[in-house]
This record gives sequence, C-alpha cells and structure tokens, in this order.
Amino acid sequence: MRPDAATLRLAFFPRSGILTDGLLVLGGAGFVALAAQVSFDIPGTPVPITGQTFAVLLVGASLGALLGLASLGLYMFVGALGAPIYADGHHGWDVLTGPTGGYIFGFVLAALVIGFLAQERWDRRFNSAVAAMLTGNVLIYAAGLPWLAMKADLGFKDTMAEGLAPFVPGDLLKLYLAGALLPGAWRLVERLKG
Repeated sequence: MRPDAATLRLAFFPRSGILTDGLLVLGGAGFVALAAQVSFDIPGTPVPITGQTFAVLLVGASLGALLGLASLGLYMFVGALGAPIYADGHHGWDVLTGPTGGYIFGFVLAALVIGFLAQERWDRRFNSAVAAMLTGNVLIYAAGLPWLAMKADLGFKDTMAEGLAPFVPGDLLKLYLAGALLPGAWRLVERLKG
C-alpha cells in the first residue's frame, strides 16, 4: 500500500506492467459494462438512466488519466464491435452513431480528465472529489447533448428536456456518492499501510 501514490491504482497495485495494467483496463471496462445493465428507460427520450456514469467516474479516478482513457476506449470499441455491453445489452456501430452515442464518447473524455484530476490529488478530499466528478459529468453532457440534438433533430429546449433534465437528480446523487467513496478509499489505504 502506498498512500503517497498518484492514484488508487498505484496505491493498491504499485507494480506497473503490461499484464497488471491490461487487467485493470479490462476490469474497468467490465465494471462500466456491468453498470450499463442497470438501466431504466424514460418515456419520451432515447437516453436511459443507467449506472454507467457512476462507473465511469470511479474508473477514471481510480485508474488515472491514461488507464482510464484506455479502459473507456476499450469499452467503446468492444461495444461497437458487437459485444452487448452498452445500456440494456445494446451493441454495435449503430449505437455509437445513434442519438446516445455522444454520451459514450463523453465517457472516454470524462475518464481521461477525471483521471488527470485524480493524479493531481483531487480525489483525496470530499469537496475536491465532488468537483472532479462534476467536471466529468459536465464533459459527458458536453459531448452527449449536441450529439443527441443533431441525431434526433431536436431544438435546444427539447434537447435539454430529453437529454439533461431527467438525469440531473440521479447524476448528482452518483457524483456525490463517488465523491464520498474516493476519499474513503484513500483512508483505507492509510489504515492498511499503518
């Protein structure tokens, strides 16, 4: 255990190597895929409520920028190739090019940025961890909302009603939960080392 490590990945797995990193990237993608199956459709919008954003936040923060990027890139790539790992077991290139594809691209960007912020120690305290998680959520919406508007031919008001408003309460809950779990994990590292 290394409480001085840059990320939780390095705190729990201080040895770096292609096998360790590969397994962590695969595990992160698998975690996001499992969380995607916790999915609830909302009438009137093609965007479901899922556990994906929670998983993306944790994977990015835990693995750091490069491994977080690799993990979510793997998730996007494998799902596009046909593995049923997107929300509700959906898969394929049609999902990425459809109305919800922008959110998946946003996951990749969010994991990169949250991973970078975690490396800068934003995941050590509740307030800064929540700020990092909020930043990640904003990036997901920044990629997802314009894509949804373009693919579903929606105006601004309809895009906000279908792609943002129904998700804000749940996303706030998820980012606060992730923001609480990360400092807790660091406290666990401290205790295990002591």
